[in-house]
Amino acid sequence: MKTYFRQAICAVISIVLFFAIAHAGPKQGGQMIVTYKDDISTLDPQIGYDWQNWSMIKSLFDGLMDYKPGTTELIPDLAESYDVSPNGLKYTFKLRKGVKFHNGRDLTSADIKYSIERAVNPATQSPGQGFFWQINGYSDMVSGAAKELSGISNPDPYTVVITLSKPDATFLQIVAINFSFAVPREEVEKYGQDFGRNPVGTGAYKMTEWTLGQRVVFERNKDYFREGSPYLNKIIFEVGQEPQVALMRLKRGEVDVLGDPIPSANFLKEKNDPNNKGLIIEGDLLHTGYITLNVTKPPFNNKLVRQAVNMAINKDRVLRIVNNRGVVANQPLPPAMPGYDPNYKGYQYDPDGAKQLLVDAGYPNGFETELYVMNTDPNPRIAQSMQQDLAAIGIKAAVKSLAQATVIASGGDGTAPMLWSGGMAWIADYPDPSNFYGPILGCGGAVAGGWNWAKYCNKSIEKRASAADGMARTDQAEERIDVWRQIFIDIMEDAPWVPVMNEVRFAMHSARVGGKDIFFADPIHIPVHYEFVYAKDVQ
Repeated sequence: MKTYFRQAICAVISIVLFFAIAHAGPKQGGQMIVTYKDDISTLDPQIGYDWQNWSMIKSLFDGLMDYKPGTTELIPDLAESYDVSPNGLKYTFKLRKGVKFHNGRDLTSADIKYSIERAVNPATQSPGQGFFWQINGYSDMVSGAAKELSGISNPDPYTVVITLSKPDATFLQIVAINFSFAVPREEVEKYGQDFGRNPVGTGAYKMTEWTLGQRVVFERNKDYFREGSPYLNKIIFEVGQEPQVALMRLKRGEVDVLGDPIPSANFLKEKNDPNNKGLIIEGDLLHTGYITLNVTKPPFNNKLVRQAVNMAINKDRVLRIVNNRGVVANQPLPPAMPGYDPNYKGYQYDPDGAKQLLVDAGYPNGFETELYVMNTDPNPRIAQSMQQDLAAIGIKAAVKSLAQATVIASGGDGTAPMLWSGGMAWIADYPDPSNFYGPILGCGGAVAGGWNWAKYCNKSIEKRASAADGMARTDQAEERIDVWRQIFIDIMEDAPWVPVMNEVRFAMHSARVGGKDIFFADPIHIPVHYEFVYAKDVQ
């Protein structure tokens, strides 16, 4: 009997240990390798604004607010708490104490003020400048009449008071965007324009190496204010990796996350491979892929020409090129975004109608132009498809296939007459229709370095958009969305864009790493929420 009970007890202990190990939470330690085809453009939070560096910046820096992982729920971040005045004009943030920059200095309220002002300062050429229009003193600072924002004050080292010129329904979401992330003035002044390659923040990771064209290395910030976070000791971003090569390396166990999309030529095979079960994650995005038409330069300063281009593009063929990883778009807003109009049909594919519009516009023989595109597959092939569509109506478009950073710069400085946004297309900063206007279709984004690559600025629509954002009361929410819905339909009448597709994202990772809602499924931390990734083999 003793032997029986001894064996039974041992069996029970074994079972308990098995389940304890199987269900143990992630442990700290280990590392991860992520691949990208192109080098990172910048890690400066007031300047960086593409999906490749977005989540990297979020790993190095923090802002007043953030989102609960895997959700769109706002939570305090550097702020410990906040209060909003009854009239919606004054926001008071109480900062956490003991938060340190990577250089060892404590964060203070002066750093928050400096960082937001740095984004607004025209000298920074921040693509996020227009986000902060509602803060008192914005116009004076943008015009150069003032060197700081009168609407931001620091009553003490741990209190930030921000006063708005009018209520803004999205303001808490604005201070969760990377443009307001805290940076230390002394480090910015030390490195100047090179701060983006020598980033110093308060985030979960700190950068320890950047070898241009080869790799970027992040290491765990041991002084991070969130205890137990992050999990990984090191993240290595290897750049210059062709997606096909990166996929083979992942399958050989040499890589953990494909930073770029799964190559189109391999997509169906990998998606249907039972060995990849649980390793390919699908996530709906608040995304629209589009062609921008520079409305400030001939011939695209002619609305009829822009409407003709809208009618010339075969969007169904574009979807076939990407293995139908999305749906056809007919307006700037994606279907999942509040304000999307399901009854709007947009411009139908009609080459003959497009030709007639060119005749009416004074271009019966068409014209020559350039179409800029990111050089990562499948975007060059998509651009070639568009090139054929345009040729069919008499427009000869030379395709300029370039690195992501170069294409973004060409759009920002107004060089690109046409630009296909694939690989850089708009993914919402926050789940509100205003975010698909201000930075990419509003006057505030039509500045040097801005993301309004069409350089579209409609003063009448700008006033309506401003009024919509002023509808901050809860009982105005439905009316506000209706206003935004009509704004985007009216923008389509002006046709500064050709909306092409709303993408569905797929991410592929190795079996060595895990983490809930971190691979593209998180609607905010795109593409990966690095802070919550862990290595499964850590004992």
